[in-house]
Amino acid sequence: MDSPNQLNSTLKGLPNSPGVYQYFDSEGKLLYVGKAKDLRKRVSSYFTKGRHDSRKTATLVRKIAEIRHIVVESEMDALLLENSLIKEHQPKYNVLLRDDKTYPWICLKKEPFPRIFPTRNPVKDGSQYFGPYASVKMMHTLLDLIRQLYPLRTCPLQLTKKNIADGKFKVCLEYHIGNCKGPCIGEQEEEDYERAIQEIRKIIRGNIREVRQHLREQMAGHASALDFEQAQTAKEKLELLERYQEKSTVVSAVVDDADVYSIISDAKTGYVNYLRVVEGCIVQAHTLELRKRMDETDAELLAIGMVELMQMFGKEAKDCIVPFDPGLDLPGIVFTVPQRGDRHKLLKLSERNAINFKRERDKQMEIMDPERNVDRIMEQMQKDLRMKVQPRHIECFDNSNFHGDYAVAAMVCFRNGKPAKSDYRHYNIRTVTGPDDFASMEEVLLRRYKRLLEEGKPLPDLIIVDGGKGQLSSAVQSLERLGLRGKVTIIGIAKRLEEIYFPGDAVPMYLDKRSESLKIIQNARNEAHRFGITHHRDRRSKGTVRTELSDIAGIGQATAEKLLSHFRSAKRVKEASEEELAKVVGQAKARLIRPQKE
Repeated sequence: MDSPNQLNSTLKGLPNSPGVYQYFDSEGKLLYVGKAKDLRKRVSSYFTKGRHDSRKTATLVRKIAEIRHIVVESEMDALLLENSLIKEHQPKYNVLLRDDKTYPWICLKKEPFPRIFPTRNPVKDGSQYFGPYASVKMMHTLLDLIRQLYPLRTCPLQLTKKNIADGKFKVCLEYHIGNCKGPCIGEQEEEDYERAIQEIRKIIRGNIREVRQHLREQMAGHASALDFEQAQTAKEKLELLERYQEKSTVVSAVVDDADVYSIISDAKTGYVNYLRVVEGCIVQAHTLELRKRMDETDAELLAIGMVELMQMFGKEAKDCIVPFDPGLDLPGIVFTVPQRGDRHKLLKLSERNAINFKRERDKQMEIMDPERNVDRIMEQMQKDLRMKVQPRHIECFDNSNFHGDYAVAAMVCFRNGKPAKSDYRHYNIRTVTGPDDFASMEEVLLRRYKRLLEEGKPLPDLIIVDGGKGQLSSAVQSLERLGLRGKVTIIGIAKRLEEIYFPGDAVPMYLDKRSESLKIIQNARNEAHRFGITHHRDRRSKGTVRTELSDIAGIGQATAEKLLSHFRSAKRVKEASEEELAKVVGQAKARLIRPQKE
């Protein structure tokens, strides 16, 4: 374990070279693994910053008791070593790479006369693995094509030269139906079999052009030799390949071979999508899920994801399309950040794939673990609205009036993003004359939170007012009078463009239209509007009837309200007999009302 002085000495002794650094705590447990172009600059930055970007980083630095480092030749070596160490040790503060063992792969077995088959459990036995495939259907379509093009063995026999020469094997049904050429009895040479394997590798990687050219040459050669049966076989294979390519997603006549990477992220997770484009067609697509540990930026997540995907799929294309410069210097790769054209369309397609993957994940999590889904949404909403706490308790206000009459307000409550209807409240505006939404909003918030403070009840985490800067300003005045300004987050939402206003900000904020945060805010606003309108209509209806009854000579407001309370509606009052009216308001008043019914 290093003392503070020893840590300083370690920092000074770090080389200005590419490498990997490891942080350990006082018990020798690995906390974090990182890579750097310049070890001294990168590691020193953790200890020289007066204020860290996040609380997690500050916590990590406080726990560091020992620093170790490994110098490597290049930045690419550093990336690969970092990836390997993270997978092996899963340090607490590193991005968590989602395990891909559940995805299927195509295995090309390392053995004489190699078999080719699907598997979900790649093992390090020297065999070659292609994938993983997000679509099982796509993988089986490819395997079916290969089996139609090339008769390969499927048996697990040990086809060594000695075993074949000793005649240990007999042909099976696959040989008799033409799916295998009988290498087990020496009817197919290993060289012929290997040529088929080489072409299969190219097809799996999407390099169909070379295979097509080879088949055309075969067809022409057989035709020239008058071997029309073999020429027809080559022609059928060529047609199969061309039909398969027609089913591929042709995305560009301009972009030939390219690797495309994109990233989207939320508060806890990043999603890096990868597309491989060969001969203008997408031949591979995969999305990698990265769990954040240290509030990593999109640039950091993209770099981690790219290295992982390159290890999974290999580095085939020199042209690498990315949404921004990842700051990596990788040999033989040119990074392109397109602004328009076919490459830009490819990048947007990759982003859509990442978004769709995230949506599917969110739906699965919502079904499997509703609480975890709520946590994720609340954390994202906290980030989007720049709040100090998660908005677990939201209250939203809306006003309604009719030409200044029957002014009411409604407050709806959302808990964990869902309506809590038992906490809804109606308000009749008392102090405002005429149609003044600003003054009405000020009155209602003052009444609501003055009462909560007096009763010692918890305040909401977020207050939403329906309206723009004017309504928000009035609401903030109420909070200021109660000493609550700055203690509770308050925003306004303007209906026309769904603009989000913060106190003191002249320019509104716009959330993505598909954002879950915006949807919750909109739901609260719409629910407050619905709840307020319902109360407003009821009050107008009752007010109209009271006026109609109280206009009768000798019937006052109190009597009108008593009748409405008993009969529930004006219609029932009109339909009631004199005896029924008398039971409620007495015989004298019943006689006064009776003529109004006739």
